Amino acid sequence: MPRIRFLPHEREIEVEEGTSLIRAALEAGVHINASCGGTGVCGKCRVLVEEGQVEGGINEKLSQADQEKGYRLACQAVVQTDLQIRVPVESEMDAAVLNRPASPRRKAHIQQVDLQDFKEKGLFLPPVEQRYLEMTPPSAEDNSSDVTRVVNALKLQHHEHGLEVDFYVLRKVVDVLREEDFKVTTTLARPVHEDGKTGIINIQAGDTTSRNFAVAMDVGTTTVYGQILDLNSGEVLAEYGDFNAQMSYGEDVINRIVHAEKGNGLEELNQAVLKTINNVIRRIIKKAAVDPEDISTITLAGNTTMTQLLLRLNPRYIRRSPYVPACTLFPPIKAHELGIELGDHVLALVYPSVSSYVGGDIVAGVMGSLMYRSEDIMLYVDIGTNAEIVIGNKDWMACAACSAGPAFEGGGMKFGVRAEKGAIEDFSVDPVTLEPMILTIGQEKPIGICGSGLITMVAVMFEEGIIDNRGKFNRDLKTERIRENEGIWEYVLVWSEETEVGRDVVLQEPDIDNLIRAKGAIYSGCTTLLSEIGLSVADLERILVAGGFGSFVDLEKAMTIGLLPEMDPGKITYVGNGSLMGAKMSSLNNRIRRDVVKVTKKMTNFELSETQSYMDNYIASLFLPHTNTDQFPRLSQRLAAKKKEA
Repeated sequence: MPRIRFLPHEREIEVEEGTSLIRAALEAGVHINASCGGTGVCGKCRVLVEEGQVEGGINEKLSQADQEKGYRLACQAVVQTDLQIRVPVESEMDAAVLNRPASPRRKAHIQQVDLQDFKEKGLFLPPVEQRYLEMTPPSAEDNSSDVTRVVNALKLQHHEHGLEVDFYVLRKVVDVLREEDFKVTTTLARPVHEDGKTGIINIQAGDTTSRNFAVAMDVGTTTVYGQILDLNSGEVLAEYGDFNAQMSYGEDVINRIVHAEKGNGLEELNQAVLKTINNVIRRIIKKAAVDPEDISTITLAGNTTMTQLLLRLNPRYIRRSPYVPACTLFPPIKAHELGIELGDHVLALVYPSVSSYVGGDIVAGVMGSLMYRSEDIMLYVDIGTNAEIVIGNKDWMACAACSAGPAFEGGGMKFGVRAEKGAIEDFSVDPVTLEPMILTIGQEKPIGICGSGLITMVAVMFEEGIIDNRGKFNRDLKTERIRENEGIWEYVLVWSEETEVGRDVVLQEPDIDNLIRAKGAIYSGCTTLLSEIGLSVADLERILVAGGFGSFVDLEKAMTIGLLPEMDPGKITYVGNGSLMGAKMSSLNNRIRRDVVKVTKKMTNFELSETQSYMDNYIASLFLPHTNTDQFPRLSQRLAAKKKEA
């Protein structure tokens, strides 16, 4: 069989002749961007064939110069002989950037949980607690069973009633009781419903009450984040994020649903996400120096498709009208039954969904941000490939989802990349010379443009008159930065000799068009949802922006391009990863678990594709910032002032 060596990773693997390079890389554990799921349309999986022969791998996404150098698309190239493949820096994914802290954005703040305030309000009530017991050993006068002895001790010493014992405990109880002379710690799982029973899910020798931990996880389409929490203090002991291995089967949920319908596709996707989840868990356990036996629960939140793939439920009908998921509510499940590598006693608590496209990640954000307890009318928006929107307060909520496309994650652009080292994330321009100033993640040589950088670029260029409200370059400006290249107008951000990729990094008009369509989908989703419930932007009292991407977006720039409704920045809060925040809060507060079912029932879902006004609102949003600039008065004033100065 042909042998393939991947550089610079120094990974080698043998594969059958005829295997695609992207499949070989996947099996070798080498990450390569494959945004289109292997269809060859994104052009992101460029690799250099240094030695050996492949078949195919050439299409219009590769320039003639690249083809002559030996570049091929990994998803289209088929192995013929032994190979040496070099993965260029722009084709890799670096998980290290996922774990950088979000910096405070201009004129906005990031929501933080005040644990002391949380406790003072009586909200620190973990769903899993521990109770230490000291019991007398059996005797001729008291020869009740071991389990009866434990249950009676819980009643007498801690006033615990309505108990049921997990089978896992039955198998351990005999040996554990005698290990420390009938001194043990029991782990109790509180019921979701107030009339339910408290479960005894674990028993350990001695006093282990100081060691009670939980895992909170966001299972995202692109990334998987995890935290390990101390259930005694509420502190986060360690956290880590990694790219979801399912990305090798397609970037968005639709591609993954399609793959799940093929042969063994559902099993492959299930195993891929479990591989990532277990890797994240291993990392945070090691970092926190926690004994896995002391972990009691894991709470997971993800969108509807990710949840069904994790649970190995057929997602086929999520993408077909009338858009029906397999289910929306999930019982507590033993984590090991899902394939999660934690103790047999560990309970997995999975966040419920509302509909096919408003999933547990959004419900978790609504719960974790405490939006569901607020008097204020809020807009909660999670920005990503699929944008989810919730409007309401403690009394009512309306929600919807819209497809924004991959622009916010670097997709659909000539030099679009994820937020990784070398990605341009900030930008300004000299209004006279039109020369750019750029900042890259990690202050390394540029490799491309990430989503937050794209928003800033377009906003700055629009305000400086470099592009018009349609996203077209002003071709009368005197600068060599603006040029026509093969019939496409572009602005040169970085000359080739200053980049890591050896090519001019440019922003093209089609890139701007993709951003305008993406921001238009989100803004029109907000305005459509508002109009359907008889409100307008003026009725909003607060905006919550969620998503890992949202944490790095410049607030003013987002309003400048018409991505967000214009509002006093002091009323806009970044909640960061709302899904992870909700999973964390549920791990610390059983009341949230009890409230969540009530909240999902009051969330009225609107299918925007079947709402007549949505398309009209969308068309009106395909300008910077909008066809109706009255909705953006502060921006209008700034533009008028600039025009007057000119």
